[in-house]
Amino acid sequence: MITIQELEIMERGLLAVNRAKELGRPILISEVHKMDTINPLLFFNIGKERFRGKRFFWKDPTDETVLIGLGISKQIQSDQASDRFFHVEKEWEKFLKDCLIFNPYTEMGVGPVMFGGFSFDPYKEKTDLWSEYANSLFHLPKYLLSIIDGQTFLTTNTVCTPHEDPYLFKKVSEERNEILNALHQNDPKNSAAALLEMKEIGPEMWKKAVDGVVKELTDGPLKKVVLARELRLVFDDQVMAEDVLNNLYMQQHESFIFAFESNGDCFIGASPERLVKKQGNEVYSTCLAGSISRGKTEEEDLKLGQMLLNDQKNLKEHGFVVEMIKEALEESCQEIILPKKPQLMKIRDIQHLYTPVVGKCHKDASLMLLVERLHPTPALGGLPKEEAVVKIREVEQLDRGFYAAPLGWMDYRKNGEFAVSIRSGLIQGDEVSLFAGCGVVADSDSESEYLETSLKFKPMLRALGGN
Repeated sequence: MITIQELEIMERGLLAVNRAKELGRPILISEVHKMDTINPLLFFNIGKERFRGKRFFWKDPTDETVLIGLGISKQIQSDQASDRFFHVEKEWEKFLKDCLIFNPYTEMGVGPVMFGGFSFDPYKEKTDLWSEYANSLFHLPKYLLSIIDGQTFLTTNTVCTPHEDPYLFKKVSEERNEILNALHQNDPKNSAAALLEMKEIGPEMWKKAVDGVVKELTDGPLKKVVLARELRLVFDDQVMAEDVLNNLYMQQHESFIFAFESNGDCFIGASPERLVKKQGNEVYSTCLAGSISRGKTEEEDLKLGQMLLNDQKNLKEHGFVVEMIKEALEESCQEIILPKKPQLMKIRDIQHLYTPVVGKCHKDASLMLLVERLHPTPALGGLPKEEAVVKIREVEQLDRGFYAAPLGWMDYRKNGEFAVSIRSGLIQGDEVSLFAGCGVVADSDSESEYLETSLKFKPMLRALGGN
């Protein structure tokens, strides 16, 4: 049985109550304990009764950072469109002021960590599809499991008011120990919901939109516009995020795997694409654009990969992304390291042109400013950036919500990582919406682009039990 000493949290709780009284406002008390190995999927699963709708899951492609949050101690959200990245950062800094953090460890992603993301375009008219997600939405979990380079840590975050009953901390201690003890019990398995129906949302209208954009690209200032579409799935029962997450973990392990719940809905996916990572004074980004299917044999796979590496349309599209990301990082970084040629990133269903980027910045450089400068990359929006987003707003039927937008985390030491939330879906009871897009350039063909988006639906379809 794993337990954490109650006396310790009671003593620290009294400190927090006194500080809250002195300041006359709520403050955060956050404490970290190093743990034995804990299965991250099991930790997410055991929160389903007590914390359903208030959980998140994050795993990077190399398993260096795995974060699972249960409960919500603090929520930062806003539907404002302007300065939304700055707003989140300032609210986070304000909340952390005068907090009590008991964390003897130096690893990033341990201690107070907020997780969440932004909508793709806050100026796009919002529909009921994304009604449970504000344009900016972040959670500080009550309990955070951090697995960093194979080491396991548990952070407990409690917000304490000036009139707090110290008994609160005894209840927190008891609840935490109940969660840890539940790790040793058998997790009951539910029978997976069966897929009844797949509905493509306006496929012919989408192809017409592609054709219309191609005509504009020939004459106007636009070089590229990314258009996305939706596939709506209907099941015979509630779709359980735990089941889908487990499938993604097994099937797409080399991707960023994420789940983010809000008021009963769950945004979930397995993205191959990092937007930006900040670790101390080092910044990492990924240029990912241009794609082709995987081969059925090793020989066919190599042949397809070589075709992609030599395809002028895809190389041009990839070059746009590289140039834009380089320019965005140069504003914050003193040095940029960038390979001359792209390489291949091979994941289960698809291979991409891929160029890693590394930058050196000031330790206190703003992660949110980097996110703002990089979003959306030409791989998700187009070029020129502002004009492409306006065109998407005009012609795309889809309310993208958090699809193709920055999703990730930031700790209290200004470290963090955001992925581009593609290869994703939104679970809503017994229905799920899947999203996929592709880059439209002057020589694009709407039928080919339609088939490319169909290929990009495959990872999520498989995780949901479809074909």
